[in-house]
Amino acid sequence: MPGSRLTVLTPARLRARLSAMGRWPARALLFALGAGMVAALAPTHQVYLLILGFSALVWRAADAPGPRAAFIDGWWFGAGFFTAGLYWIAFALLVYPDRFGWLVPIAITALAVGFGLFGAVAALAVRLSPGGLAPRAAVLAGTWTLLEWLRGWVFTGFSWNPVGSAWAFHDAPLQGAAWFGVYGLSLLTVLAAAAPAALAEPGRGARVLAGGALAALALVAAGGAARLSGADAAVVDGVRLRLVQPAIPQAQKWVRDLRESHMLDQIDLGLAPPGAGDPAPTHVIWAETAAPFFIGDDSTWLRRVGAGTPAGGVTILGAPRLVTPPDAPGAPYEIANALLAIDPNGAVLDHFDKFHLVPFGEYVPLADWLPLDKITPGTVPFTPGPGPRALDLPGLPPVSPLICYEIIFPHAVVDAERRAQWILNLTNDGWYGKTAGPHQHFTAARLRAVEEGLPVARAAFTGISGMIDPYGRVTAQLGLGEKGFVDADLPRPAPNPGLYARLGNAVPVGLAVLVALGGLLGGFRGGARNRDRNRA
Repeated sequence: MPGSRLTVLTPARLRARLSAMGRWPARALLFALGAGMVAALAPTHQVYLLILGFSALVWRAADAPGPRAAFIDGWWFGAGFFTAGLYWIAFALLVYPDRFGWLVPIAITALAVGFGLFGAVAALAVRLSPGGLAPRAAVLAGTWTLLEWLRGWVFTGFSWNPVGSAWAFHDAPLQGAAWFGVYGLSLLTVLAAAAPAALAEPGRGARVLAGGALAALALVAAGGAARLSGADAAVVDGVRLRLVQPAIPQAQKWVRDLRESHMLDQIDLGLAPPGAGDPAPTHVIWAETAAPFFIGDDSTWLRRVGAGTPAGGVTILGAPRLVTPPDAPGAPYEIANALLAIDPNGAVLDHFDKFHLVPFGEYVPLADWLPLDKITPGTVPFTPGPGPRALDLPGLPPVSPLICYEIIFPHAVVDAERRAQWILNLTNDGWYGKTAGPHQHFTAARLRAVEEGLPVARAAFTGISGMIDPYGRVTAQLGLGEKGFVDADLPRPAPNPGLYARLGNAVPVGLAVLVALGGLLGGFRGGARNRDRNRA
């Protein structure tokens, strides 16, 4: 139209519009932007959405009338991010809707309230920081990363969806986890995503921050590409693993009348002939609680599983394990979520008990005060095992078993005293259906492979099962919801594990502290310069 002008939405104008918004419209927008950032993670990896979210958080927190307002705004942002990122947890409650369906709104609200606090603390740190937007963006990056690390262990920990996992769509930037872990990737990612917020102010500080963050990401990607170009693709001689994925719906898994057919299906999948020209499997691996009963005390089923085990190898499967000896009258009744290794004769050669239990899934925190049952079948809570350890099994290098979400905890997946040569993750993501949850879980397994320089074999009851080499590359995979098996060679460990495998979280935590302190010092210096100019 004549006389009309196209309004260019520059960073300064976007900041002004956000600052001018009413309290509740702004908080609704922050919730939506936090939720939208989840699309930057698996399985969609729309990484650019992180820029919109973190830039808006910097602007709104910096312009908040006080710390309290910034804290509340940050809470809405965090609530959006974690509600959208963890929505799939509600699907577990709908497996048995008559028992737990009523908990869905309560669980979602509790997740938003609790995890939203991490966003609130990050926004508060931005608001309390001195200076302009560039140093505040650095404070946000350092604080967010430290909060991710804290979330990994406080209240038993839940290291789900660190921002650094957004780069899992490409193998090259993922190699940064070998040097400073996924938390280090988060630090760089948040810094690069928040830096554009500083472009709303004049001065070269914003350009220096944005350029430096992008250059660091480019350097990590280039270094990762170089690391992959020299990656050794060697495999362990004489080992061929078969990962069995029966894809039985979770609601049917524990039905007693279906137990025999489910077990026979998995035995048949283990015995199925390999593809044309492929070698036969030497070891068969079933998923978490693939045997939904105390198979270790059932000689008939042990013999049947042993009969389907390759000669000289083992069948490794998940099952509940009776911790209390049957001949120990008066002893407390204890069970474990376990992994059992069964030889061709039906003997249990070794076992591993899950040590990091899922709250409300495998035990109820504060059970004396909360009138709730755990979600998994049975009323007795599981007893945790002693922790990571390496198992020695026939025909295999030493292996570090992990059950279910034990794989999500950085630098807590192998025994530091006796380092294994590969990681085995048995899991049951059938609780979560065809949602983003299983994809996010598989991404966590890839990150642990890169961080530790160890291959990861993953057997999931309904998917995603697969083999991951020590560089996080997927060498074989069976998709979510597919019934069948995947045969794969076992890769050798990386000949030179990265810095993170040796030093652990001290590397990313130290970097995060330096970046946050750098932002604070930069803010103080900038404020001092401005005061000097005003006096002049």
